[in-house]
Amino acid sequence: MEERRSAGIILYRRTPRGRHYLLLRHRQGHWSFPKGQIEPGERPEEAARRELLEETRIDRVRLLPGFRVETEYTFDEGSGPIHKRVIYFLGETDEEKVHLSSEHLDYRWLSYEEALQQLTYEDGRRLLRQAEEFLQQG
Repeated sequence: MEERRSAGIILYRRTPRGRHYLLLRHRQGHWSFPKGQIEPGERPEEAARRELLEETRIDRVRLLPGFRVETEYTFDEGSGPIHKRVIYFLGETDEEKVHLSSEHLDYRWLSYEEALQQLTYEDGRRLLRQAEEFLQQG
């Protein structure tokens, strides 16, 4: 089985109405967090920052120490099963403007509750719950 490694950021910004999380709508239609492949020789944190920049042009992000969550799943691209492991970091930005790459159709900054409803997969909702819990403890 082919193995792939990716890294992403659960990104939020502070607003007068509380924290808002960034979700991206992929060309396939699902909503999730910015993420992408880890290049050879690249650290996961570097890959997460690079992917965020490539997908949104957001470059001012502070990764919160102590939050690193791994998730894994298997999918099929037609040539057989692929096992994917993704490392997520939690990041804060003061940027609101997003310039989408061609990989995505739309984006939204959403409150915690709205983001829970918008995320397509349960795995994404689990990650968001973990991020929110981490922030509430801090």
